Amino acid sequence: RSRGELPIPDFYDPSNAARWSYAPDAQALLERATAWAREHGIPPAAADRVVLHLLLIDLQRDFCFPEGALFVAGRSGRGAVEDNDRIARFIYRNLGAITQITCTLDSHYPFQIFSPAFWLDEEGRPPAPHREVTAEDVRAGRLRPNPALARWLADGDEAWLRRYVEYYCEELERTGKYRLYLWPPHCLVGGEGHLLAGVIQEARLFHAYARLSPPAIELKGSHPLTENYSALGPEVMTAHDGRRLADWNRALVERLMAADAVLVAGQAASHCVRMTLEDLIRHIEPAQVRKLYILRDCMSAVTVPDPARPGEFLVDFTPQAEEALARFEEAGAHVVESTQPLESWPELPRAGR
Repeated sequence: RSRGELPIPDFYDPSNAARWSYAPDAQALLERATAWAREHGIPPAAADRVVLHLLLIDLQRDFCFPEGALFVAGRSGRGAVEDNDRIARFIYRNLGAITQITCTLDSHYPFQIFSPAFWLDEEGRPPAPHREVTAEDVRAGRLRPNPALARWLADGDEAWLRRYVEYYCEELERTGKYRLYLWPPHCLVGGEGHLLAGVIQEARLFHAYARLSPPAIELKGSHPLTENYSALGPEVMTAHDGRRLADWNRALVERLMAADAVLVAGQAASHCVRMTLEDLIRHIEPAQVRKLYILRDCMSAVTVPDPARPGEFLVDFTPQAEEALARFEEAGAHVVESTQPLESWPELPRAGR
């Protein structure tokens, strides 16, 4: 352990990082954290002269466990499970240095534009997930929005909804980032898959109680007519007729940039982490990009194994994730490992620690 790091508390059980059903006892954590702070002389976070803000993106059950609807397995097949263990250990070791923790939560409902239930195929049935929807698919009638949803999503105007989804696909294709992709139902509000993984909830509560630092939650992804990979804003914000759908989360950008350093981890490296960092870097000053520290070993890419060919993938977004990390580093962000002592991180302010 390096100078300034704390030991891992005895109650932490790394096997819980692989347990879907694990949930910590908040009252027991309060008592343990209070005693821990007293034993190790950990001051309240409000006294920090250097503010380190840890941003944890979408560390929810549906992404973090094989039982989840969209387990982020990475190429190893254990991606998010092992990431969560590393993230929890990172928080415990650096409890006295991390000032704030913000967790984002992907928050969905059954009928959204990326949901199979939103669409009908040529036979009038919802399509299977894990497929793209192109503007040409819509124009040719291969896929169409379920007209019954127009009452709830378009004030009853079926023609408006049809035109909108064609425009939406066109906008995604125009920007060149990706095409509309249909995901299986995941992170549904009110469901177990929406919850934070147990060891992440445990670590954030322990930090909150030990450092008297209220933990923040940012919900994202609830608008039915646009996607929200990024924690800072949706992919398409304006409809074809100029109607405003949503806006940037400027308050979150301001809170993050008020810190001396922003530490980023979460799932998935290829999607929500990547999009959040792209948006953040686009909305801050170039000099502020150097405040960003990306924990490379605390995130994994989306992969879909090929059942017919063991060890091969139907879809593997790892190259996109690695390319994005290289771009972020080139822009001035720091790509680091969670196991590296903070004192070895380049350019990290050290006053008061």
